[in-house]
Amino acid sequence: MLISEQIFQPTDSVTEQAALHTTQVLIRTIYAGSESEDQSSEDIQGLAKDACEECIQILREPEKSQAKPAIKIMCAFMATTPSVARFTLSQVTPHLVRLYLNPDELPNRAPTLGLLADVVAAARDSMPTDPEILPAEEDIPLAPYKDEVLGVLTVGLTPGSSVQPALDGLKALVTTRGLLTDEELGFVVHKINELLQDGQEENEDISDSALDLLTTISASAPRHVSETTLPLLFSSLPDRAPPRDAQSERLKYWRTLASLTRLCKQPDLFETLVVRLLTKLDLICVPPPTTADAAGMDTEPSAAYAHSILRTIVDVLSAKVELGHADVIKYIDRLVPRLYHLFIYSALMSNGTYLVATDPRLVSVASQIITLVVQTLSAQRQETFVKALFAAYHRDDVKQLAEGHQKIPTDKSFGPFASNAPTVQKNLLALYAAAITALHKEVALPDPGEGPLLNQLLLWSVVDADNILQRDAAAHAIASILNKRTEGLSTFLEERLDLFWKDEVVTSERPPEARRQAISTWTWMTKALLVRGDPRGADLVDRLFELFGDDKVGWDAARAVGGAVATDKILTKKNHAVIKFLYAQKYCNSVLPRIIEAAKSSEDPQRQNAYLVALTSLIKSVPKTVYAHQMPTLMPLLLRGLDLPDFEIRASVIDTLLATAESSSSSKAKENGIIAEHASSLVSTMLRNSMIKEMPSMRVRVAALRFLSVLPSAVRYDVLHPQKATVIRELWKVLDDPKKAVRKEAVEARTNWYKFSG
Repeated sequence: MLISEQIFQPTDSVTEQAALHTTQVLIRTIYAGSESEDQSSEDIQGLAKDACEECIQILREPEKSQAKPAIKIMCAFMATTPSVARFTLSQVTPHLVRLYLNPDELPNRAPTLGLLADVVAAARDSMPTDPEILPAEEDIPLAPYKDEVLGVLTVGLTPGSSVQPALDGLKALVTTRGLLTDEELGFVVHKINELLQDGQEENEDISDSALDLLTTISASAPRHVSETTLPLLFSSLPDRAPPRDAQSERLKYWRTLASLTRLCKQPDLFETLVVRLLTKLDLICVPPPTTADAAGMDTEPSAAYAHSILRTIVDVLSAKVELGHADVIKYIDRLVPRLYHLFIYSALMSNGTYLVATDPRLVSVASQIITLVVQTLSAQRQETFVKALFAAYHRDDVKQLAEGHQKIPTDKSFGPFASNAPTVQKNLLALYAAAITALHKEVALPDPGEGPLLNQLLLWSVVDADNILQRDAAAHAIASILNKRTEGLSTFLEERLDLFWKDEVVTSERPPEARRQAISTWTWMTKALLVRGDPRGADLVDRLFELFGDDKVGWDAARAVGGAVATDKILTKKNHAVIKFLYAQKYCNSVLPRIIEAAKSSEDPQRQNAYLVALTSLIKSVPKTVYAHQMPTLMPLLLRGLDLPDFEIRASVIDTLLATAESSSSSKAKENGIIAEHASSLVSTMLRNSMIKEMPSMRVRVAALRFLSVLPSAVRYDVLHPQKATVIRELWKVLDDPKKAVRKEAVEARTNWYKFSG
């Protein structure tokens, strides 16, 4: 009696689970001795039978609160002995099916299906879990009831309150190994398609569950999804972008692309996705001449639509790479050449006018696709590909690299490295760098070779690059080559970099913005060496410290000290970069004491502030565990950092303090926490930074309010009590902030302080 009370009237979930487990052990103990293979469910007597009958009585009213505990008991019985499991299933399944079909129980269909879904899941989980062995029909507990259960669950897909439990039940049914035939899986897919066509895609929860079920089915039976679901989705994608004011149409294609992203990871489905989306991309980016030449045509909707399509391919590819899908490599032939063709063709045909595929945003997202595919290739296959890449970019021979429906004009030259190349061609260096950064270190680079190529890229980034996309592409390519191929590059590292430093960074003859761009490139080269543990990286860092007194670029150099070890998406294991274990920690241990000492002792305000900037940049770039032991020393410096005029620096400092406060929630930390020692000054500083009249940056205001919100859980009441009234009063003013995100954080912070008591 006591056990059943803890199930039907549990004091907490832990006790409830313990009671259910105890019940299972009891049933196993009672019935294990009498278990035999030919024992039928009718032979069950005693406690199991009595309990089942009592639960069935309760389940006559599925909408009542006692129904859930009753179904939990019956589900627990299914994980006891085979005969008890069969008996339980023979009692509860027909009962719930009859209940659902009873016209008098129409209002209770949703809770009935919810209970049935729990039963199906429990029956599935009671089966052996060996994925290598397909169970025989007699070993599948649900097999005798399959038709009836499948019938009521698919009927439950009729729009209404029963849809969600029906989907839950079908998910459990299709994941029961060996239960449904291929034809029955096709029937389920058909019913889900009907559900989505009935407008349920607008219900986010239902749509997510339906897509999840389709994705599950596609893993074992992709043909049904490919032949019925995908055509429906693709038919809802327009061939032309909806106009700017057609918000509902734009929302529709966003939803469709989101559905395709969820569904198309399976190899066969992804192949269909690529073919269909590339066709759409051609229609959007290379419209008929009459459309393309229309005067005053608004191209932004087309660029947005094309971007969404490319983003869909990126998202699915990323998931496939994470899952280790072997089919990704074949898209070096089926996808990558089509992308190069589209963008090179558009750049050559633009004649200085805007074409959709010359949009830098599209080039940027397409570069991610190229990296994802190239990084999965073997070194041998990469070597073949990189020859075609160099032939196109360095020798104007694009036929090996690009492949598509439109004919590349022979009377126009593709030379993005040329000084007189148009911007739309130079932007395509992003697609070049996307491939370079993903190469194995063993892949030999064709002519001009590594050293001359680095010189060419470095010079191009300074002289010819005219926007951030181009400069970043050059820097990424330089960093990747340098990281993987330092052997044989001593001349570049010792002589060329020295000239670059003198001519582009240190010199006051160059404009400050050009010097900042050169520091950014220098940072990438420094990172390339530090990541691989090359001691020459430390020499490049030392030069950055020399600039701290420069009133034009000192802070940029200071940021670079931390940025040199910040996590990035270029120098990664997936891109086959050479990465030494704990390189960031070793670097931090080397430069942090130097920064702290100089920040304390420097008498030059410019240099002192630069060291504070370097400090905030560094601690933002490395794991908290690296500097946590230094927090007592760092805290006064961080508080000074909150007075610097740079909003991004302030936000970084507050984020650091927030992480420290969040780790101070234990009672021991409250007693000894560094946050408590500076509580008074922290409160006043954060209040100042949360007020729009004092702080125009929304990011800083939100960060300050989050810190104030967590402070009561990190510091003892007796320490914070003197500030409580002031905080509550001042936060009241923030509730009028024009930004909703700020107001939301202010409400939470004020509530936490209002409830704060000793």
